[in-house]
Amino acid sequence: MQIDIGIDETTRQDIALGVSGILADTYTLYLRAHRFHWNVTGPQFDTLHKVFEAHYNELWIAVDELAERIRTLGHFAPGTYSEFAALTALVEEPGTPAADGMIRSLVRGHETVIRRIRALLPRAQQADDESTAALLSDRLRVHEKTAWMLRSQLPTS
Repeated sequence: MQIDIGIDETTRQDIALGVSGILADTYTLYLRAHRFHWNVTGPQFDTLHKVFEAHYNELWIAVDELAERIRTLGHFAPGTYSEFAALTALVEEPGTPAADGMIRSLVRGHETVIRRIRALLPRAQQADDESTAALLSDRLRVHEKTAWMLRSQLPTS
């Protein structure tokens, strides 16, 4: 059935593709946080193990919200590793860094997602796509706060 929600097909497709990139970034960041949860060691183990768990749980919920928004816009959500790899702006970081390196890696990931959201948000607003704009604004707040909280775990220099 044709979609008639007041946003033309070309604009919906453009926005859905942008949200797909953010979905890929979010899933990639989820995997990173989960890997760090499993592999963190050192004196901050207990704290970071719990922080990373809360972190990946929040990202897991966000993945579903983003995918459902893509579907609401009338497009299929990406869901394979190869699709996510092609769409993500996050650079894969092989190996297992020390705890501080894990934190820095997650901050870099969040900052990448923040920049992508900032680039897409005006396009959603210009299209009067308030649902996507609200979702992006909510995600922006979460990523900014999480990046700040992670940065606060690092020694000041």
